[in-house]
Amino acid sequence: MKNRIVMSAMTRNFSPDHVATEKTVNYYEARAAGGAALILTEGIIVHSTADGYVDVPHIQTTEQAQSWRPVVDAVHRAGAKIFCQLWHCGRISHSDFTGGVPPVSSTNQAAAGMNRQNGKPFGTPRALGAEEMPDIYSMFAHSARLALDAGFDGVQVHMGHGYLVDQFFDARVNDRTDRYGGTVENRCRFALELLECVLAAVPKEKVMVRISPSRDMGGIYDWPDLEEMIGHLLPAFRGMGLRMLDISCAAADYFATSGRVVRMARPLWPSCLIGGASLTRAQAEGEVESGLLDLVTWGRSFIANPDFGARLADGRPVKEFDRAMLADLI
Repeated sequence: MKNRIVMSAMTRNFSPDHVATEKTVNYYEARAAGGAALILTEGIIVHSTADGYVDVPHIQTTEQAQSWRPVVDAVHRAGAKIFCQLWHCGRISHSDFTGGVPPVSSTNQAAAGMNRQNGKPFGTPRALGAEEMPDIYSMFAHSARLALDAGFDGVQVHMGHGYLVDQFFDARVNDRTDRYGGTVENRCRFALELLECVLAAVPKEKVMVRISPSRDMGGIYDWPDLEEMIGHLLPAFRGMGLRMLDISCAAADYFATSGRVVRMARPLWPSCLIGGASLTRAQAEGEVESGLLDLVTWGRSFIANPDFGARLADGRPVKEFDRAMLADLI
């Protein structure tokens, strides 16, 4: 890789037919040419029943996957690598987005609040039966194969930000009494079985996982049993052959959230560790030089500045992100 700068995955809602378009090509190509060494795509839905958003891409069919081939080729021509983020929303959804069927989750309790995607309360989910879980794992494995067939350099399995896998990790959400709920080991079981299926489907060196054990939800929101969860999950990931881990906190303060987790994780994780969230160049260099991070992510800075990577390297000023910038994919 040409540097340690990563463009983080960000939902953009510009795929009305669930496929990549010419605007998608131009958007990612500009960030690759603008200094990103690795691009993590926006979340790409693994199955139509896994959706929860307006106009986001899917990767359930060959046609959907191959629509990304021009994006991948453009990013490669610009000298960068690109991973496909595999996404299942779980209960952060509504039947408006899942073909009329209830969303699925670890629980049958709906998420609190209103769904900004359709202005309605979040849909009441159906708790997955243990016998159904292999079907979910197969969705991810199938999409991973499609992504590599489309030329992606790898896949990132999204296990964070309150989506399906995180709904098993989080004891505030996971109210199960079977082998997928209750104890730390049980709450990690769904993720580990899913990852095992993906690693059996594609080369292990092509797989990354994203987790978000600490983020901002109107205040710092940590996984219950945080240290025990990290202490169980990361060695299990490594034992299965995973070697790339992204510890994400979305737009939260890095040092108050994922930076804390990185410091717990690093002694357990000698392989590639990725994190960030709007760090300054000096802060990012400090995390890398101290051995805490191998690659550093930026998100909204890349929306505001397609050439953010180059600006960061050169020390040039950057535009501040404004939500009005989300109105177009440029």
